[in-house]
Amino acid sequence: MYVSKAPQNKLVFGYGRLTIEDIVSVVKDDAKVSLSDDAHFHEKVDKGVAFLDKLLREEGHIYGVTTGYGDSCTVEVPMSLVDELPIHLTRFHGCGLGRFFTIEQGKMILATRLASLSQGFSGVSWDLLNLLVELVNREIVPVIPEEGSVGASGDLTPLSYVAGTLIGERDTYYKGEIVNSAQAFEQEGLKPIKLRPKEGLAIMNGTAVMTALACQAFDRGQYASKLMTRITALSSLALKGNSHHFDDILFSVKPHPGQIEVARRIQNDLNHHEHPRNSHRLQDRYSIRCAPHVIGVLEDSLPWLRSMIENELNSANDNPIIDGIGEHVLHGGHFYGGHIAMAMDSMKNCIANLADLADRQIATLVDVKMNHGLPSNLSAATAERRYINHGFKAIQIGCSAWTAEALKLTMPASVFSRSTECHNQDKVSMGTIAARDCLRILELTEQVLAATLLASVQGIRIRIINGEIDEKSLTPDIRDMLNDISGFFELLEEDRPTDKLLRQTISYIQSQRWSLYDA
Repeated sequence: MYVSKAPQNKLVFGYGRLTIEDIVSVVKDDAKVSLSDDAHFHEKVDKGVAFLDKLLREEGHIYGVTTGYGDSCTVEVPMSLVDELPIHLTRFHGCGLGRFFTIEQGKMILATRLASLSQGFSGVSWDLLNLLVELVNREIVPVIPEEGSVGASGDLTPLSYVAGTLIGERDTYYKGEIVNSAQAFEQEGLKPIKLRPKEGLAIMNGTAVMTALACQAFDRGQYASKLMTRITALSSLALKGNSHHFDDILFSVKPHPGQIEVARRIQNDLNHHEHPRNSHRLQDRYSIRCAPHVIGVLEDSLPWLRSMIENELNSANDNPIIDGIGEHVLHGGHFYGGHIAMAMDSMKNCIANLADLADRQIATLVDVKMNHGLPSNLSAATAERRYINHGFKAIQIGCSAWTAEALKLTMPASVFSRSTECHNQDKVSMGTIAARDCLRILELTEQVLAATLLASVQGIRIRIINGEIDEKSLTPDIRDMLNDISGFFELLEEDRPTDKLLRQTISYIQSQRWSLYDA
């Protein structure tokens, strides 16, 4: 990957490949963005603009520049109206509905669109590229509705809110308020741009929304995989599990690398080599014994999911492609989001399986028929108080509900292609719907993980209080995590509302509070 000489915490667009982490850093680390000073990049942008101007002077026939859009491509636009065409594109697509993407998602969408346009094959001007940079760096973020994209011709409707922002006609998040972009520009000393021919299409006719969401989903999914691995180790400790289930020799004979890595992590968490926990049971239930096989599917999928997402991120994905250096206008279908749809449909299956796994673990932890001596519902109440206290009973019911909803959403969105726009867009990707589904499944899964994490910690603390686990036998990483969680999670003895505790734990998961299995 190209390593820029720009100041630390700054991303350079227009030279070399960007990573998922680069896009996520725009919100996680408030990374600033800039355009490359690479000579070849500048040549591509300059010659793309010059080539389009030349074609217009010669009254060349260019889709979306001298013609209408989509099914209207047979409609020739008079040269006197060519300049107005991109403005109409931004306006008639202003029909998005549903909830709005968050400020963080909006920033990632801006950065992802900038990544595509910075490939230098979209025929856009420096004015447009520079204003996108300013939007990211000054946090002038378009208010973008979630619903309305079928994933081809790209994310037209949601990206119209980016295009409309650039010309001063749409609402933005700015300094904690929602204001018109023209007002935000005025306060920042910026000016709206006038879209050149092709620029409305260049902004809107691409996969930036689904790809930005995929970057966010990958980041959260990768962390969820590690957290579920740690939760499995904690659940095994709480259940007096058999650490031999994660033996390295055992896993060497089924050599899926991600699965092997998950088993290795659990084995180390359980301190297996120094304090092997050889339960009187030969075999634990599948939700413990087979956890590496469940989590390992996601771990082994992450490399190819990354490849698909990052290839899309580093692509020119609008139409037509403008090769200014070679002077070609190439009409195609790079706006089609099939690879992101496949990645998200696949990832959401893997993520939902984490929810299902955690749900089975908490169900085991609360059930005296299966939890090997832990109190009913993990209540730490003692003496006669145990008769009226219910511990994690309702939380486990909640896990069942959240898991069911996550599993329900795993139906692949990509198979629901619909013919649209007078049968011009007669096969579409549904990539944005798949990405939104994946993020919702992640949200539900993080809820289940939060609950199961707290339950496993409760179980271990009860074992420590009862003298069944020696704290000194635990690894430093496990001890540190137990101590950190105990700092905000008071042992559940007397029944109390736990919704705020759960929300706090979920926020810690989403902010990736715990450093897990760092290389």
